[in-house]
Amino acid sequence: MKKLSFVLAAAGLMSLAACSNPTPAENAAENTSEALEATADNMEDAADNATNVVDEQVLENAADNMHDAAENVADNASM
Repeated sequence: MKKLSFVLAAAGLMSLAACSNPTPAENAAENTSEALEATADNMEDAADNATNVVDEQVLENAADNMHDAAENVADNASM
């Protein structure tokens, strides 16, 4: 019975350890990443509505760069 109690207590403590609250810096990085993704999505929509090929390509390139920046922020936040 003692072993079972010990195992249950250890499992409970491990589950609590896994539930860590994000730090303010992690929250800020996540918000920044989401904002960059939203801006990139808006640029893609603008590219779809562009009146010529050059404007469309410029907006798509800018959207790709924004997506990359969002990934970089998200990756650096988890370190």
